[in-house]
Amino acid sequence: MEKCPCGSDLLYSECCGPIIKGERPAVTAEQLMRSRYSAYVEKEIPYLLTSLHPGHRKDYDEKNTRGWAESAQWHKLDIIRTEAGGQDDTEGKVEFIASFTQGAKKVDHHELATFKKEEGLWYFVSGESPSVKTVVRASPKVGRNDPCSCGSGKKFKKCCGQ
Repeated sequence: MEKCPCGSDLLYSECCGPIIKGERPAVTAEQLMRSRYSAYVEKEIPYLLTSLHPGHRKDYDEKNTRGWAESAQWHKLDIIRTEAGGQDDTEGKVEFIASFTQGAKKVDHHELATFKKEEGLWYFVSGESPSVKTVVRASPKVGRNDPCSCGSGKKFKKCCGQ
């Protein structure tokens, strides 16, 4: 009895295993995402095709997918956020980081995945790198050699910047 690779703390036989084997469908987009990650870990390559949206299967390369899954040492899946993708939704997004090692290189694959539900079944549609959010300051940045904003008359680096 081993824990599910998706990080749910459930047993594989109670979590992603039944979804991958077709015994029950994924109820949410996140559940499908977790099952797809587990399929890579468990080398369940046929499931990666069946959980892919039918309109996107023509570009699927089973040989390369199998090679990648088998050559990687999978570490963990972190779900960052979900957007819609609930039981009653028809579309959803899941942002995640899948950590693995391939060769001698550790990789944290960060992706925003899009899912679609058709005829009661969730499918993976596409994935893209999440956009980097720009930090906008409400006030000007204080430089190290600027006067301290507390009014002490000292340079920022000698006062509040320490």
